[in-house]
Amino acid sequence: MVPAMAFAVPLCPGVGIFSGMEIDDESKLPAGRAGSFATTHWSLVIAAGNDAGEESRRALEELCRAYWSPLYAYVRRRVSSVHEAQDLTQAFFERLLEKQYLAVADPNRGRFRSFLISAFKHFLSKEWDKAKAQKRGGERAIFSMDFQALDIVWGATADSQTPDYVFDRQWAITLLGRVMLKLQRDMERLGKSREFRFLKDFVGNSGSVSYREVASELGMSESAARMTASRMRGRYRELLHAEIAQTVGSAEEVEEEIRYLFKVLSS
Repeated sequence: MVPAMAFAVPLCPGVGIFSGMEIDDESKLPAGRAGSFATTHWSLVIAAGNDAGEESRRALEELCRAYWSPLYAYVRRRVSSVHEAQDLTQAFFERLLEKQYLAVADPNRGRFRSFLISAFKHFLSKEWDKAKAQKRGGERAIFSMDFQALDIVWGATADSQTPDYVFDRQWAITLLGRVMLKLQRDMERLGKSREFRFLKDFVGNSGSVSYREVASELGMSESAARMTASRMRGRYRELLHAEIAQTVGSAEEVEEEIRYLFKVLSS
């Protein structure tokens, strides 16, 4: 079962859930229940590592759009220059296929989160100087990265927070942001955009206002508002499990990964 704190979803824009992320519409991905286990992100990794064709590059681009921000948060704690951190992040994703980092990826060996940070550390240790020496802007960026948005969040990060901690925390924030966005899109497809807007805080906590106040705004009874929020929490739980399942190697790892990520968020 998802721990209770799994619903303490950070919704404040200052936390950076939606900062700097370009999230594609993934409405066709499976919702994820106990009887199913989709490794969508790992499938993309394997596809990107198999060849250097157009299909592989499209798969890589989708991965990069989803997971660039935790790596940038990591390298911002490793280097003093913002521009250098940006160049290194872009160069890493450009060379994933070139250096065949993805060809050795194996979903049976664990979490996609662990693989990605290990590959990035390898890149930094082996090619840091080469990447820094290249002319800025010399390589074609495979997609736009909103570095400035993340700099607002992580630029003033306390020095006591290690690069690995910053990476894991931004990973958790990114993942939860994807889950919340999917929940929002679910509600919009049901014609319940207003319900989502007024009740989203109750997915994570008691909200800043009472159910009675929200029910009045929505023109429904308090019990109906509570029921809608309960259903939103249930759907959020399904989407959370599905998103986690796409980043780990087995169904048994889902709960462990959820516990770990919320531990990082609460520390």
